[in-house]
Amino acid sequence: MIIGSSSDECYGLGVPDTEIVPFQVQVADDVITDLRDRLARTRWPDQLADTAWEYGTDLTCTQRLCEYWRTGYDWRRFEEACNRFAQYRTVIDDQLIHFVHVRSPVVTARPLLLIHGWPGSILEFSEVIGPLTDPAAHGGQAEEAFHVIAPSLPGYGFSGPTSDRGWNNVRIAQAFGELMERLGYRRFFAQGGDWGALITLTLADLFSERVAAAHINLLAVPPPAGTDSTEELTEDELAGLGATRNFQTFETGYQAIQSTKPQTLAYGLTDSPAGLAAWILEKFHSWSDNKGQLDDVLTMDQILDDISIYWITGTINSSMRLYAETIGPARSSLPGAPAVPLGHSAFPAEIMRVPRSWAEHAYPTLCYWQPVPRGGHFAAMEQPQIFVDEIRTFFGRRAL
Repeated sequence: MIIGSSSDECYGLGVPDTEIVPFQVQVADDVITDLRDRLARTRWPDQLADTAWEYGTDLTCTQRLCEYWRTGYDWRRFEEACNRFAQYRTVIDDQLIHFVHVRSPVVTARPLLLIHGWPGSILEFSEVIGPLTDPAAHGGQAEEAFHVIAPSLPGYGFSGPTSDRGWNNVRIAQAFGELMERLGYRRFFAQGGDWGALITLTLADLFSERVAAAHINLLAVPPPAGTDSTEELTEDELAGLGATRNFQTFETGYQAIQSTKPQTLAYGLTDSPAGLAAWILEKFHSWSDNKGQLDDVLTMDQILDDISIYWITGTINSSMRLYAETIGPARSSLPGAPAVPLGHSAFPAEIMRVPRSWAEHAYPTLCYWQPVPRGGHFAAMEQPQIFVDEIRTFFGRRAL
């Protein structure tokens, strides 16, 4: 059981639509005991000799992670990690919305909405919230301060599960626009990666009078119509397209399932913690900027903190439904080109990498494009200092 700090009522939809309820994570002992029992009874699959990650998540790596989850993982440290920053929940469009809200001590700070993706969580931003809200204490200038709002996507973690159809990027963007209004932020900046990038673009498209500028670290666009799509591209850009094609060929099986039949997959992932861990672990391994070993960039605690949120809230199913609702058969809710200033930081191991010329053709307001030396899909987790520097550089001293 997970308990909110005010009362169990913060789970129910009886909370008035405009009420904002303080929230903290407390994991009951029986939840931990059940998890450990399930892990101890795991029925492991076979793996071909002399293979590692070629057919999917490596068996040895998964067993090592799950054994640590069962015997060494510190759940009270996990609670402290979740409760490190002030959290709240409210109800918008009949859906619980959980969010971190940290106000800067700097009077002139500007509101910044940070939006995560799948299989991420708000814990992706753990190491960047401090530098963004209190830059003077982290090597920055007071003029670079932000009030940070980081919501859990509807259906994800402590915002979940969703209980009705239609929670796609448009509905989420509308809910987050209402959240910012409810918090008193009529104008704000927005930033996102993965689904967060699409939701950020949708927010900027729907609320161009309120989103002062937007920044994304995942940018996927097709080549301009009627042109030779590779003409005059640099070697780096051609290499990026090659990496993107490799991702589309070898790394999108999860997307095909989650956008068509997520319910079927959810039985295994909701019942088996080892299955859930393997499903998410593969993404951290394949999508991060590592040299073959995941602990090159992320610790087991960081990975398990994220996986544990999905496990204890039972939200892997509703998190995957976002794919079916947004890009499933007969569904498409891609935003138009927003009219607000747009920035992009190009992390070298991002899963999709497109040429700048393609992006500028699709988004005429793209005014910032910066390749960075390290980092992958989980940019804020993998390279928090680079992520903070990019946020500070793009938004700089922009006025709202």
